[in-house]
Amino acid sequence: MVNKNIVEKAIATIQLNIGELRNAGDIDWNIYTSDIRSRRFIERTLHVIIEACIDIAHHIISDENFREPATYREAFVVLNENGILPDQELPVFEKIAMFRNLLVHYYEKVDDEIVYGIFRNNLPDIERFVGYILEYIENR
Repeated sequence: MVNKNIVEKAIATIQLNIGELRNAGDIDWNIYTSDIRSRRFIERTLHVIIEACIDIAHHIISDENFREPATYREAFVVLNENGILPDQELPVFEKIAMFRNLLVHYYEKVDDEIVYGIFRNNLPDIERFVGYILEYIENR
């Protein structure tokens, strides 16, 4: 059985960090590209959010004895296979995992436009993920 406390703590981390990004509305493109602290703040905060999403996925997979994913991206596939994430959203969440890998392993190749675009346009994707997880644990 999924430990709600563990999942809720990870969700709180996600929500706190999304709030931090939303409060960083003063970071426009010019500041992002010229101020390394602003750029690193956004990159690291997105990284923390994505890691929390992946942690949630792995916790549910482990506790429910779902098949073990081979990659972070596949963790979202497993949640989809078990009805937690809808088919139409799966590509969005797979891209989130791939973005995490880019941030962590290929930091010298991180495209500023992509990171800034995610910061400005894709936080609702994470909020939808949280919604699907909350729905799942509330219906257990």
